[in-house]
Amino acid sequence: MAATAIALGKESSLYVREMVKPTLACFYDQDGRVRYYACEALYNIVKVARGSVLPLFNDIFDGLSKLAADPDQNVKNGSELLDRLVKDIVTESSSFDLVSFMPLLRDRIYVRNAFARQFLVSWISTLDAVPDIEMIVFLPEILDGLFNILGDENDEIRKMCEACLGEFLQGIHKERSKADFAAMANVLVMHSQSKDPLIQHTALLWLKDFLQLSGRVILPYASGIITAVLPCLAYDASRKNTLEVAKIVNSNMISLIAAEADAGAQSAEQKVHSTGGKDEVKEGTKSETESAATKVATRTGVFTFSKVQGVSDDLLLDVGAVVRVLMKYLSHEAIATREASLRWIYHLLQKTPEKMFCFVDDFFPLLMKTLSDPSDEVVLLDLEVLTEVSSNPAGNNITLNYEEMGLPSQAKVTKPTGLSAYFVKFMVILLDSFNKDKQLLEDRGSFIIRQLCLMLNAEAIYRSFSEILLHENDLRFACHMVQTLNIILLTSTELFDLRNLLKDLKNEESCSLFCCLYHTWCHSPVATVSLCFLTQNYEHASNVLLLFGDVEVTVEFLAEIDKLVQLIESPIFTYLRLQLLDPQLNQSLITSLYALLMLLPQGDAFRTLRHRLECVPSFQYQVEKKTISGTKSKKTTKSIDFKKLLEIFRDTQEKHRMSKKTTRRKETARQLKIDKV
Repeated sequence: MAATAIALGKESSLYVREMVKPTLACFYDQDGRVRYYACEALYNIVKVARGSVLPLFNDIFDGLSKLAADPDQNVKNGSELLDRLVKDIVTESSSFDLVSFMPLLRDRIYVRNAFARQFLVSWISTLDAVPDIEMIVFLPEILDGLFNILGDENDEIRKMCEACLGEFLQGIHKERSKADFAAMANVLVMHSQSKDPLIQHTALLWLKDFLQLSGRVILPYASGIITAVLPCLAYDASRKNTLEVAKIVNSNMISLIAAEADAGAQSAEQKVHSTGGKDEVKEGTKSETESAATKVATRTGVFTFSKVQGVSDDLLLDVGAVVRVLMKYLSHEAIATREASLRWIYHLLQKTPEKMFCFVDDFFPLLMKTLSDPSDEVVLLDLEVLTEVSSNPAGNNITLNYEEMGLPSQAKVTKPTGLSAYFVKFMVILLDSFNKDKQLLEDRGSFIIRQLCLMLNAEAIYRSFSEILLHENDLRFACHMVQTLNIILLTSTELFDLRNLLKDLKNEESCSLFCCLYHTWCHSPVATVSLCFLTQNYEHASNVLLLFGDVEVTVEFLAEIDKLVQLIESPIFTYLRLQLLDPQLNQSLITSLYALLMLLPQGDAFRTLRHRLECVPSFQYQVEKKTISGTKSKKTTKSIDFKKLLEIFRDTQEKHRMSKKTTRRKETARQLKIDKV
């Protein structure tokens, strides 16, 4: 056959099929010598016929791909010579049919033999180097296979494939208009989750460049990209390069989320959410030829996104899919990943609030659970997210159902100005969480409440807590919660303005707040007295203290009085101590302090308070009956009915007595039953 081709010369092009087909058949012979001489013969035929063999290129390529992995070294050497000749012909030709060749390359690229992989990568690099061949257009067909080859055990093949991918990426930068970013996104998302460090790093590098080059085209793949990136943020110094790339990808992805994506899509997202995700479909390639990479992504289930009628795919952010991913990573073991998840939720609430509030009931319980996180930074970020939920106007669309929240239907909790209706729900759920998880209240209660007062409105927080606790059936929890809120009110710098508002009761607003708090503070007798001291209602404090004779004196009760004595000695009550300089105008204050002294056992707190009272000037030493400079007499506030408040205090304490009595009766009955058994 070779001799015939040489003899025919230029005329051999008329008989290419008759010469090539029989020769190729010998490529599959069992005898190695036959395969070798078939390579030699075809080499001579191709050398003479040149471009005339291109119509049979697929058959020749198929044969060469098999001989590249031949066990006989002589056969491999012969096939390499033929391979180089065919590459030269393809490079020189302007009529190479890439479209018909791609299906064959797409099928062969998943081969596992190292030599066959090396052969394929060399051909892909060769074709990409030809100026007239647009390999970038068909890159989605083979990208998944190239990433698989990148994970080969042979270092030489890995380097070869890495260089090939690098050339492709440079080509995309030069000819971005020819690249089908959407068709390749699935492949990159899948491989950016690979356990192989090189594959993962390379895929993330591609995603980084894709985000810069394609913009919002890649936005529908946000959930998949976030799935890949967030775990990488927890990498240590040993994988610093991957960590840095992941940070850039995450930052660039966040910057793509704009408020415009929210416009016109709320109703569509609600439709998707109501169907429970049944309308989700796989994203296909936008090229004429269906991408093999997309088939792989579809088969592995790497990514799905919703097709919503009336909204363009390239502008659609599937918030539901993103939220599900973020919910998953809120419980990730790495702190950095949990923090990134919270930052994402916060950003989405700011940029796409209407769509996010379609799913707020899904992720809100997880946000509440995250308040127990061991990391202070995570808890702080979580509170910022909860603050955004509570203050975002989109939350006004919800309807409050008090019975579902465990409150009586006639309950009324004031929605503060500037905050959403979801704020009330947040306060109810937060108190319920404190009730169910006592450890959370002990460990993080003060921190959470103080930060919320700083981020939101301290008055709104305290007023809401007070109104909700009025309907609390667990009186013991209500008392404990009031004591916690009272200590925070009296000691935290974050509540300085609120203390000043209550200190003078100058207007109706401050009087209203005092009455609101008083109703709930009655659950704790000592907290009630401290509130009266703070608001300078000393006469009422004296009347309340006279009722302490009916209060059950326990160790906990005495400990609360001890704390109050310490607070009286603190800078917060400086004005109270200065008012002791004028006994005539502050007789009720002195009476109140003596009442506390009589309640205390003779311990450290008793001696501290006694020494303070010993410093009070006697009446006979007063030269002038006037208010000492720096103090002032308390003006009677006409809008407050103190007699009614005193009755409320009595009724509340009666409820506590009955509750304790019932509890003791049940405990006695239980003990008798145990003894009987």
